[in-house]
Amino acid sequence: MEGQVVGRVFRLFRRRAGPPQDNSGEALKEPERAQEHSLPNFAGGQHFFEYLLVVSLKKKRSQDDYEPIITYQFPKRENLLRGQQEEEERLLKAIPLFCFPDGNEWASLTEYPRETFSFVLTNVDGSRKIGYCRRLLPAGPGPRLPKVYCIISCIGCFGLFSKILDEVEKRHQISMAVIYPFMQGLREAAFPAPGKTVTLKSFIPDSGTEFISLTRPLDSHLEHVDFSSLLHCLSFEQILQIFASAVLERKIIFLAEGLSTLSQCIHAAAALLYPFSWAHTYIPVVPESLLATVCCPTPFMVGVQMRFQQEVMDSPMEEVLLVNLCEGTFLMSVGDEKDILPPKLQDGILDSLGQGINELKTAEQINEHVSGPFVQFFVKTVGHYASYIKREANGQGHFQERPFCKALTSKTKRRFVKKFVKTQLFSLFIQEAEKSKNPPAGYFQQKILEYEEQKKQKKPRGKTVK
Repeated sequence: MEGQVVGRVFRLFRRRAGPPQDNSGEALKEPERAQEHSLPNFAGGQHFFEYLLVVSLKKKRSQDDYEPIITYQFPKRENLLRGQQEEEERLLKAIPLFCFPDGNEWASLTEYPRETFSFVLTNVDGSRKIGYCRRLLPAGPGPRLPKVYCIISCIGCFGLFSKILDEVEKRHQISMAVIYPFMQGLREAAFPAPGKTVTLKSFIPDSGTEFISLTRPLDSHLEHVDFSSLLHCLSFEQILQIFASAVLERKIIFLAEGLSTLSQCIHAAAALLYPFSWAHTYIPVVPESLLATVCCPTPFMVGVQMRFQQEVMDSPMEEVLLVNLCEGTFLMSVGDEKDILPPKLQDGILDSLGQGINELKTAEQINEHVSGPFVQFFVKTVGHYASYIKREANGQGHFQERPFCKALTSKTKRRFVKKFVKTQLFSLFIQEAEKSKNPPAGYFQQKILEYEEQKKQKKPRGKTVK
């Protein structure tokens, strides 16, 4: 029975080839994908979240082990069709596993450092939901077991949901009854458009009425990312090798002690691929019962807690990059990671990352600084894609792969791009571009236009010198 449950949960993560589908079977139209593994790029107006759940540890009958179960759910779902009920039940059955991925051996504690982390569930139709989690000890004297507050949402915005969890935690110290009106107000509020703020009115006993402002970052392609943990754990050269492995859709495993570190680092690694989206198995923190994922023959990007290191290393794996975030080392690698990207472009990324990094103060500044050189890499290698989409009278486009590759005068760039165009990353991106009559008006397109303008300005000067 347990194997069947695990199998169903694992299928939630298996992404089909081709563009994501909605329930009608038609491809979803997303002209500019958010870079975090195909999460929708919300314009604003949607619900903030689907559920707030509390997941607690309960002792199994006649055993010393504990199992995580949902002990609180808001809102309760009613009036669902039969198929919807089954889908919701599958979702709710999977969630406790990811709130306590450490296994079942727990003891009551008097101290426990709170942890903030997230996980991603992929439905059979390709849509994804994110679980934003805060794990902590409940208020009270004496030894007790940790519990998890988990917000399930379709929206990718880690910083914003971390602030919401701060508010939930503050109220949980008083009473669960104080959490309900806050979450009800949040559920009734519309998710803001980029750069906009929503203000919630909330009453807390002994504190009075509070006004809580939640601002969505203006730059939506970085709104769910925090590169600080990745920079703290690894060198620029190592980050570049992880990027190179991800670009060729290899298997990447991150090891760390803390759930927060694993979650933040794997999100950051996936974000480096913008404007492309990781379309394969993606599990920020792998539960103990799903460790067999590391034997999967298809590409994956997963995080595993350090306590399972030996089990991972004893598993049969091929072409894996195994990253120890605690030590800042690679425990396993293919060996060619430094040779995947064109050397001149690699040097350019490293130079850009190193310039002025110590002067940056805010998370937004760090995110922009780290992401920029990788976006520029794609601008210089594949930014000319739109010129090689030939359109029929009905507007349907067809990508011209050979002339696209030939257009690159640099041999090293051409060699890289010939491999990159065969990936799912590029295929999904170009399929959307073929459907769209105009290039998407997003951050990537803006950088392409800036780069083309710079090239035009350089040409006249060269002629003048002659």
